[in-house]
Amino acid sequence: MSSGSYRIRSAAVLGAGTMGAQIAAHLANAGYPVHLLDVSPQIAREGLDRARTLKPNPFFSADTAERIRTGGFDSDLARIADADWIVEAVIEQASAKRALLDRVDVLRRPGSIVSSNTSGLSIAGLAEGRSLEFRRHWLGTHFFNPPRYLSLLEIIPTGDTDPAVTAAVSGFAELRLGKNIVMAKDTP
Repeated sequence: MSSGSYRIRSAAVLGAGTMGAQIAAHLANAGYPVHLLDVSPQIAREGLDRARTLKPNPFFSADTAERIRTGGFDSDLARIADADWIVEAVIEQASAKRALLDRVDVLRRPGSIVSSNTSGLSIAGLAEGRSLEFRRHWLGTHFFNPPRYLSLLEIIPTGDTDPAVTAAVSGFAELRLGKNIVMAKDTP
């Protein structure tokens, strides 16, 4: 991916809780391969299994879940190097998110887009101390619950976010995920 020509062909979702598993499901519904990772492979599998039982169903069909590959942060985080878009959706604690993003910063492919699903923490604050390359490809993408059924998606760029990244994620979310985009300021 070169600056200004971002294409999203695959994704990784970090955190298999209520939101992470459903974000992964919605990406899989749109036909994209997704890595769904959590603290352990078992926790990621359990998150995916829980998502399959939710009402309303986050999946278009039962076989949609086959596009999702689960794994653990310690054993499988290197898979994010294959992802064009990495969505962080772990527990709503700055220290946990920052510790995971430290690892993501080392393993991600340059040019890959990284976002957080947080609605309560500063997006710019989570990226403090990271390289300019990371910060240029970093933004907030706040999905509403349940992601399949609620059409709004808040896009939260920072002062460092490349406008082409903001445009790419917004366009992808509108055209491929059926979202109505709300540009939001970086305020918790």
